[in-house]
Amino acid sequence: MERGGPLAFRPCTAADAAVAVPLIHASGPAAFRFVFAPRAEAQALAFLHVAFADGAGEFGFRNHLAIERDGTVLGVAALWDGRSNAAFTATAVRQIMGFYRTAAPGVLWRGLRFERVVRPAPRDVAYIGHVAVREELRGQGVGRSLLEHLLARARGAGYRRAGLDVAASNPRARALYEAMGFTLQATRRSTLADRRGPVADHHYMETGL
Repeated sequence: MERGGPLAFRPCTAADAAVAVPLIHASGPAAFRFVFAPRAEAQALAFLHVAFADGAGEFGFRNHLAIERDGTVLGVAALWDGRSNAAFTATAVRQIMGFYRTAAPGVLWRGLRFERVVRPAPRDVAYIGHVAVREELRGQGVGRSLLEHLLARARGAGYRRAGLDVAASNPRARALYEAMGFTLQATRRSTLADRRGPVADHHYMETGL
């Protein structure tokens, strides 16, 4: 890990969009392309910018935490549980309808199809999502520190289990999760694809707290 001040954690704000949105997209690029980019990949990033700045919902800044050093954001992640599912769905519908207009029904349909691969968060599990670290810092302990902080937050909030999904095409991330105590609970097969390629199978993993 590069030298500098200590790692710090803080809630994201709307001002983090320029750094946080590409990281959120990098946490699952094929999935974001499939759902949110019916014409061009830039659509997914543009939508995520709008949703992040809105603040509400799964993609809003209020649902995200930043890890930083010396004021520079190194990575982001989100933490929620199934009690947020209904509100997140309502917010997503509002955001998608507002952004995509006449193309919104297709986006919503692809989102529902993707939920067969990555299912909504269980009600009693602290669900970790959108975990991403700047590319040049991967493999240097930043991701592990971010996950350790999230697990500590979940433990402090009274959760007994934490869960996450990881693409089968990302064995490096799966190895990190396994090293931190996560075990495979289910592999959900994907038949989703568009002209830019397939969406990978996903592994659902959990750990006790």
